[in-house]
Amino acid sequence: MANSATAKGVNGKRAPSEPSVDDLTDQIAVLKEDIASLTATMSDFGKSKASAATQTVKETAKDIKETGQLKAMETQERAEDFIRTQPATALGIAAAAGFLVGLMTVRR
Repeated sequence: MANSATAKGVNGKRAPSEPSVDDLTDQIAVLKEDIASLTATMSDFGKSKASAATQTVKETAKDIKETGQLKAMETQERAEDFIRTQPATALGIAAAAGFLVGLMTVRR
């Protein structure tokens, strides 16, 4: 009888510090819903950040490609100007480069 008296309050009602199984079940259900909601939110956040990062990488790659093409065209123009202004020097450099490449690729 002492056990039932301590489990139930003086009025025969459950003490407020002892939640019922139904209360605990309801709280667990609410926690599951909250966890599912947080998981979905974090997933959406991760997807949006990944999308933004992908877009940034694409834009950066495009900028690098354009810059590289501009630099290549500038270098080509400088080489053409050098050949026009100093054709003998350009021919000598080309011959020396060809000779060196030939020496490195010859089999012994």
